[in-house]
Amino acid sequence: MNTAAAHYRSQQNGDAAAIVARHSELVRRIAHHLAARLPSSVEIDDLIQAGMIGLIEAARNFQSDQGATFETYASIRIRGAMIDAIRAGDWVPRSVHRRYRDIVATTRAIEQREGRAATAQEIAAALGMSMDDYYQVLQDAARGQLVSLDEYAEEHDGEPQLGQHDNATPARRFEQSAFREALTEAIDHLPEREKLVLSLYYEQELNLREIGSVLNVSESRVCQIHGQAMLRLRARLTDWRGELDDEEE
Repeated sequence: MNTAAAHYRSQQNGDAAAIVARHSELVRRIAHHLAARLPSSVEIDDLIQAGMIGLIEAARNFQSDQGATFETYASIRIRGAMIDAIRAGDWVPRSVHRRYRDIVATTRAIEQREGRAATAQEIAAALGMSMDDYYQVLQDAARGQLVSLDEYAEEHDGEPQLGQHDNATPARRFEQSAFREALTEAIDHLPEREKLVLSLYYEQELNLREIGSVLNVSESRVCQIHGQAMLRLRARLTDWRGELDDEEE
């Protein structure tokens, strides 16, 4: 390595270390905020580690002419890195994924046939499952889905507004806009209780325990309601996401 390259590398490392030192509290704050909305099996230290990587990447890629402060941009990258780490860790067993896909397909078939929201009893009966087994699959699957509405909307708290998608083709932008409209419509047609849980969780950012207090139900029941809502959204948006065909067996 020549002298100029060595100096550049040293400067980059020094800048990264200084940025991490200045903004480490931001990483911890985001990690604790996110952890409050996730299962207890998610370790806060793992979130912080992923967030630190996101912070360093933000420092390397930040452009001051994009109309956002560094802290705003870094917050998006930090949270995105944490969510990516959670998804990559996927602790839900493959058997649960298979059973869940069966439930999604059955829900879609019933709702297309009946022209209304399928009930949990109808779905379980069609699959020959007990209600206990049905709700257990929803709860198991929900452990890996608590950030999935963010994934559906393809956004990290407004990241598209920072110019990341400036190079998207008109067709791609139209597709994204149409999908968001379809997602909004699908949410609007959820049963009121499921819609309320999604609103409290994603918009008001309450955790499952807090939502349970609002609705006067247990935390596990809130998890079931959330899982049922996500199940309906996946069933209704399958044509957009191609989940039943594209997921691994």
